[in-house]
Amino acid sequence: MPGFGDPNARVIVLGLAPGAHGSNRTGRPFTGDASGNFMYPVLHEIGFASQPLATDLNDGMVLKDLYITAAVRCAPPDNKPLPSELANCAPYLDREFRGLKKAKVVVALGKIAFDAYLSHLKQLGIIERRRAFLFQHGAKYKILDGRTLLASYHPSNQNTQTGKLTRAMFMQVFKEARRLADE
Repeated sequence: MPGFGDPNARVIVLGLAPGAHGSNRTGRPFTGDASGNFMYPVLHEIGFASQPLATDLNDGMVLKDLYITAAVRCAPPDNKPLPSELANCAPYLDREFRGLKKAKVVVALGKIAFDAYLSHLKQLGIIERRRAFLFQHGAKYKILDGRTLLASYHPSNQNTQTGKLTRAMFMQVFKEARRLADE
């Protein structure tokens, strides 16, 4: 599944993969599932999304200064992509990142997306090793290519229903993304 959003975005959101019952069905990232129902109201409030709900491709959603993509292009079994699936999808992700020339901030949703972005940077020779970057919610890393990497827990139903990720925590990450983009 291709990414979605503003081709001139200064903020990129990198998710895991299409949700089997959400975006895999609707054809657009974080649309028609609990993760999107949690994420889009935050994006709307901060000014990245034209509306708080994303239900299908024809719902009128427009992203402003934000682009959403995923590390894996198809829905993996149990939301756990194999290393081979991540490797097979990496060229698509690389191409998307190359095309998003104005991006200043990458928000990685979850450790798999975080690691996929680090692999992308390592493959380009921008970083030497991924070990120097620790995934934790709210982590911020200035990358040598000028972009900033922000880490967030994934807005999965499991994380939001258990309180591991609260709306306030998620809002803070995207407020920081907005601030960094505007610098």
